[in-house]
Amino acid sequence: MHAARYWIAGFASAALLVLGLASAGAEDAVAPAKDAGTRHHALSLVGEPRFPADFKNFDWVNPDAPKGGTLRMFGFGSFDSLNPFSVQGDAAGEVSFIYESLMESSPDEPATEYGLIAEWVTYPADYSSATFGLRPEARFQDGMAITPEDVVFSLDALKKANPRFAAYYKNVVKAEKTGEHEVTFTFDKAGNRELPQIVGELTILPKHFWEAKGANGEPRDLAKSTLEVPLGSGPYKVKSIEASRGVVLERVKDYWGKDLPIMRGQYNYDEIRFTYYRDQLPAFEAFKAGQVDVWPESSATRWATQYAFDAVTSGAIKKNAFPVTRPGVMQAFAFNLRRDKFKDPRVRRAFNLVLDFEQMNKTLFYGMYERVGSYFGKTELASHGLPEGRELEILNEVKDQVAAEVFATEWKNPVNVAPQDRRRNLSEAAKLFADAGWTVKNGVLTNAAGEPFSVEFLLSDPQFERVVLPFINELKKIGVSASVRIVDSSQYERRERSRDFDIVVESFGQSFSPGNEQRDYWGSAAADIEGSRNTLGIKNPAIDKIIDKIVFAKDRAELVAASRALDRVLLWNHYVVPQWGYPYERLAYWDKFGHPEKVPMLGVSYLRAWWLDPAKQQAASGSQGK
Repeated sequence: MHAARYWIAGFASAALLVLGLASAGAEDAVAPAKDAGTRHHALSLVGEPRFPADFKNFDWVNPDAPKGGTLRMFGFGSFDSLNPFSVQGDAAGEVSFIYESLMESSPDEPATEYGLIAEWVTYPADYSSATFGLRPEARFQDGMAITPEDVVFSLDALKKANPRFAAYYKNVVKAEKTGEHEVTFTFDKAGNRELPQIVGELTILPKHFWEAKGANGEPRDLAKSTLEVPLGSGPYKVKSIEASRGVVLERVKDYWGKDLPIMRGQYNYDEIRFTYYRDQLPAFEAFKAGQVDVWPESSATRWATQYAFDAVTSGAIKKNAFPVTRPGVMQAFAFNLRRDKFKDPRVRRAFNLVLDFEQMNKTLFYGMYERVGSYFGKTELASHGLPEGRELEILNEVKDQVAAEVFATEWKNPVNVAPQDRRRNLSEAAKLFADAGWTVKNGVLTNAAGEPFSVEFLLSDPQFERVVLPFINELKKIGVSASVRIVDSSQYERRERSRDFDIVVESFGQSFSPGNEQRDYWGSAAADIEGSRNTLGIKNPAIDKIIDKIVFAKDRAELVAASRALDRVLLWNHYVVPQWGYPYERLAYWDKFGHPEKVPMLGVSYLRAWWLDPAKQQAASGSQGK
């Protein structure tokens, strides 16, 4: 379960896209129970929400943070649309800041949402529906009240405009006005504990805006790309754009929700200016020159070697690694299983044997990284040892459809500590290729039809090439003809969306409470949806059955057992070559900010909780101008 705002964000979104697919249609909808229960100001899938209904503000903000100033940020590539809900075009992710949902996630609590546009939510014991009470004061940025009609419109329009939203909300068969400020969502099946929070993430769109004509005189269409400035209800609105080059957001001074406890002390910049750069190199140079204020660092090499410039040594730029406790991310080399050469799991396993992480960590990453060994790393959801208890029971239900190793061997990445480890892993990889029908001819792996085993790594970040090239060199040792292709971000997105690739670098983020999004990551139905998160193209009935166990888990223990089972089956299918992770958020920033002492557990939240300190900003202006 992830917050919907970050679904539509292209920039600074750590959370990842979540979709849910249902097996029942509208005709099977479960009627809502008559007694919908208690009105909840917040929902959590992991224990109870930390803050009570009468709380004043979150403890990771400064409720008296000053407002003002301009924050200068960056984006990569380009954009040609301001509509993030359409499959057309490349939308500017920064537009996400103008929109709001019924509920808002907390970055300091796992799987927890607090009422935003909705003041409260109720649901029956069987989770067959959810009713939201809208705040009467909630307004769009043109002053129009947010009504139940807007909520109903939003669900229907999003499902119609984009197949991803249609899949995400397929479990939600109906939304209807049930009171002056009330909307009730009806679900197609009972027992899905996550669905009240899933609909809580619904982005609320202004019906009157989208049903009117645009500036060009044509009817607006949510399914089409457009550069017309959209209307939202959030703390920021679009002030100006320069197509493909930049977006300027302006704080809404009379923002309707500014005094809500869940918003107090947040979104403090008067302006946020996003300038687009071709890739990281020119963007980092702009940061060094004082044209960008904050740099979230993703490169261990740059962090270790490229900060010995005057602004850092003088203290004008602060450089910190903030500890975070968010769930681990499965960052990996991802195979396109739709291509015949990757269908044999022995071939996929061979790739992992060839990767020499230990040597790369030593020579490229300065020993900073840890190898990823689970799809649910850093949580109790990760598999370990051999399956037992309820996890074993779940796996036994699909025993004939999964590898025997699932039950007999704990999955672990290969290691290369000593020279003999390296020789053994390469030898085993070569044998796996041979067992899969590939033999070496003239130094190249070839199948029975005489076709060479060739593979292309598709990248959008030129700096990642230095990571891929050592892998390619190792692959060539066993006869794989490998190459790398670097394309701009727009072309990369188009090729990934249309599945035109061999191998890409992909990240699969998780939450502390997985649910419907697992269907989009690994579910068979999602494999054929263009742009779904099932980048890999997995179609595995055993995985589909285990995902249903997660979605309809009756309690936390059942959820943990099913998640561990899924983790184990995914790992033993060798769908990816796991990469590496880092338990800190590296951030470099010009010393012009104030921020709370407490760092939210899921990330620094500098866009949400930091502010520009007037005294520091004045002192920093001279350094940034040099």
